[in-house]
Amino acid sequence: MKHRTKTISLLLAGVAAVGLFGLKTVNAATQLTVYTAVEAEDLKKYAKTFNKTNPDIEIKWVRDSTGIITAKLLAEKNNPKADVVWGLAATSLMLLKAEGMTQPYAPKGVEKLDKKFVDSDTPPNWTGMDAWIASVCYNTVEAKKKNLPIPKTWRDLMDPVYKGSVVMPNPNSSGTGFLDVSSWLQMFGEGGGWDYMDGLHKNIAYYTHSGSKPCKLAAAGEIPIGISFAFRGAKSKAKGAPLEIILPSEGVGWDMEATAIVKGTKNLEAAQKLVDFTVSKEANVMYNKGYAVVAYPGVAKPVKFFPAGITDAMIDNKFEWAATNRSRILKEWQKRYDSKSLPK
Repeated sequence: MKHRTKTISLLLAGVAAVGLFGLKTVNAATQLTVYTAVEAEDLKKYAKTFNKTNPDIEIKWVRDSTGIITAKLLAEKNNPKADVVWGLAATSLMLLKAEGMTQPYAPKGVEKLDKKFVDSDTPPNWTGMDAWIASVCYNTVEAKKKNLPIPKTWRDLMDPVYKGSVVMPNPNSSGTGFLDVSSWLQMFGEGGGWDYMDGLHKNIAYYTHSGSKPCKLAAAGEIPIGISFAFRGAKSKAKGAPLEIILPSEGVGWDMEATAIVKGTKNLEAAQKLVDFTVSKEANVMYNKGYAVVAYPGVAKPVKFFPAGITDAMIDNKFEWAATNRSRILKEWQKRYDSKSLPK
């Protein structure tokens, strides 16, 4: 009898173990591989907020600068590794769309977004999050040591007085670098834009592979002037860096951080839930912590230390032109100026 009771107990324990194992398998989190160029310090808080309502979806971030993420996606075209792209330049997503690499999807609430932040196709291939804007980070302390006047225009930076005192991003690896180059070509015309960059190149100390790094270097006093973006300048100034954030008078280039589902994902339902979150009011409130312009109307509040007049300074950016001509522009830039790029 004891032997029989023990046998039954073992069988029941085994059944319970199998049941628990099965339950664990059913409830296992879906892992989404998300490619992003969002600032690294923001990723954890985005995932944490998303997981409050979607605890069964785990985000695996693959983070790098815009150009590198774009190149990685293109290289993986025939064997995609990403499920979602969350926080990449809209111009890059337009290129991926043209290559047939994005999955059209109208996220819940997309109709509430500013139309400038939504792909024109129905359903859209991508949706915008926020806009980042080119600016000049000028270290007042280091500039004073070198008697460098505060630049008021882009053309001011061609003055020989700034020789060796300016750093900017390489557009092949940085989305900020590309928006700078494409905006100069739009503002000054093709010929005038390349002439401008020829003159600027003479004063460049080196080109970085990160859009935020020139401003970080200026904030740290390692270089007097960094061509970067206003968000990074505002964050550095808030931490006490002796910076002036300048919007050159000719206007400034800008781009959107945007989101898309990668065509062919095996986790489409989970990917759609993530994209639903990215266009929500809650997510846009988070974007506004660092970006003065966001996709959801009425959400944006002033960001401390952002320069005044940003929306007036933003050029009428021809995104489709920039995306279509991206490869040609980058090849020409590489040929002319890459000699001063930092090693990767």
